[in-house]
Amino acid sequence: MNSEISALPKAIFLMGPTASGKTDLAISLVQSGLCEIISVDSALIYRDMDIGTAKPSVAEQLAAPHRLIDILDPAESYSVAQFRKDALREMQEITDKGKVPLLVGGTMMYYKALIDGISQLPESDEGVRKQISEEVELNGWQALHDELRSIDPVSAERIHPNDPQRLMRAIEVYRLSGKSMTELTASKSSSIPYNILQLAIAPDDRSVLHQRIEKRFDIMLDMGFQQEVQKLVQRGDLHLDMPSMRCVGYRQMWLYLVGKYDFDEMRYRGIVATRQLAKRQLTWLRGWPGLHWLDTFSSDNVKRVKDLFLKL
Repeated sequence: MNSEISALPKAIFLMGPTASGKTDLAISLVQSGLCEIISVDSALIYRDMDIGTAKPSVAEQLAAPHRLIDILDPAESYSVAQFRKDALREMQEITDKGKVPLLVGGTMMYYKALIDGISQLPESDEGVRKQISEEVELNGWQALHDELRSIDPVSAERIHPNDPQRLMRAIEVYRLSGKSMTELTASKSSSIPYNILQLAIAPDDRSVLHQRIEKRFDIMLDMGFQQEVQKLVQRGDLHLDMPSMRCVGYRQMWLYLVGKYDFDEMRYRGIVATRQLAKRQLTWLRGWPGLHWLDTFSSDNVKRVKDLFLKL
């Protein structure tokens, strides 16, 4: 191993698809005295969204406190850049205490931002987006794409005129910064200053993971998931296009509550959406370099993690 890397403080990434057993293993590692947990989950950041996100219970959080849980209201948004800043701050605090940061969750984009750094793109601006929308109303999307081609031909080649979200973002970035998306994405913030043990946990058999997902969704229903989403609907300031309400299960339950689905359809679609999330997570992980795999049902996972950690 590179001597410069081995001299860095150590950290552990515990990744894996939803319902794979990450939380149970993480708590066991904390109770062994090795580390402290930082959540890497774009759903657990929201308050009042406990059941549908499979948030660690009060007892679990007492046994092993999780940082970066319950930090936002569901009406608020949270960027990858904000996560990176918050996670690095929490990692430093844990390291300063002489403990090892254990980052646990399934939001792969957050992990990637920590490892590779992120492009310094400007935050979205509602005024600029409104102006662009008004121009599209007058001139159409093709005119906007032509403008993009004149300022950023590389992005124009990559972004189709019928992809309004990415097209609008590319124009917005240029108007806010005076630089093209291509130019800004070429330079990234520095990589993470840690020597990282990268782990992924999952059952060996995909069908077993599907069974666990279905069972967990039914447990959520029994625990009062419907009532949890009902309270969010009744607030009146949330809608289905918000990042919080795009979390798996919440959209399906919302549509059931407003009469778009019957109960069986909601349950089916919620389970399917969760399985699709797990599939995307596994696809990310299969291409992840330097990863050590753990089996969900292995009895010696804690020992294996400790052995791998000592070899860093």
